[in-house]
Amino acid sequence: MSLLRRLLIGLVVAVFIPFAIFIYGWSAAGPTTKPATFIVAEGSSVSTVAADLDRAGLIASRSRFKAGARLFGGGDPIQAGEFEIPARASSSAILDLLQHGRPVQRLITVTEGMPSIIVQEKLVAIPYLTGAVPVPAEGSLLPDSYSFERGEPRAAVIKRMQAAMTKTLDALWAKRKPACLVNSKQEAVILASIVEKETGKPSERRTVAGVYCNRLRIGMKLDADPTVIYPITKGKPLGRRILRSELNADTGYNTYKKPGLPAGPIANPGRDSIAAVLDPAPTQAIYFVADGTGGHVFADTFAEHQANVQKWYAIRRARGEM
Repeated sequence: MSLLRRLLIGLVVAVFIPFAIFIYGWSAAGPTTKPATFIVAEGSSVSTVAADLDRAGLIASRSRFKAGARLFGGGDPIQAGEFEIPARASSSAILDLLQHGRPVQRLITVTEGMPSIIVQEKLVAIPYLTGAVPVPAEGSLLPDSYSFERGEPRAAVIKRMQAAMTKTLDALWAKRKPACLVNSKQEAVILASIVEKETGKPSERRTVAGVYCNRLRIGMKLDADPTVIYPITKGKPLGRRILRSELNADTGYNTYKKPGLPAGPIANPGRDSIAAVLDPAPTQAIYFVADGTGGHVFADTFAEHQANVQKWYAIRRARGEM
């Protein structure tokens, strides 16, 4: 064998074998035996990420990871966020996940009719979020499920909730019907928050809205218990019967005290309740009372209403509630 051939073979062996070993290690199963959470801070370099992965025991070699990222990363940036690294993930799989995978997204749900003080308390209780946040303006948040990432400011999550409400309210307001008696988007949210609190049955929302529109039309007081409770608890459950003194208190929210809408929303109403207020059901009813099943019985006259009330009292007596 000629000297040149031996040199060429030696060169191939010297280059190929280490490269083959590198490729094998790059794609081989990683050292971690359990799934692990890994966080990439905003602005982290490949070197920083490699060092963090090494310290966490997720890769076998930080130098190999950096070299692999240069060779196979394609120049794609590593994303900031929280990632779930599978057990035995290779360096190759981890790089691909950090470059192209979806960061872990967590959810917070604002249910229809949830008051802002409870939303604020839920946000404060989430340890993955950062920063203080005041209680948002009542009625400014759209009930929905919102994703968030670890380390995100609480204020940013609130901002998304408020942007969603603004967008939804604008769209619904543009389609409002002539039967609607509210004169502004804010009034729509106020009345929708009352509708939201008065009925838990979706099929009743437009009828309840129709009743309240009828009362507003004739100058009748709304007589809505949830508006009396709101200044006392800021929307949380009262946990007892309303006191006579509370029914007589002039708080700006007491719709037993004077006709018209209260001073502001009493909860964050959902899309369907806002839509109901902007397109109420055609009805002559101006009264309603619980029917014992979670719904209500509606009446056009006070005499009809009184008969319905007596039926409701009978149901409550049978249950031992009176």
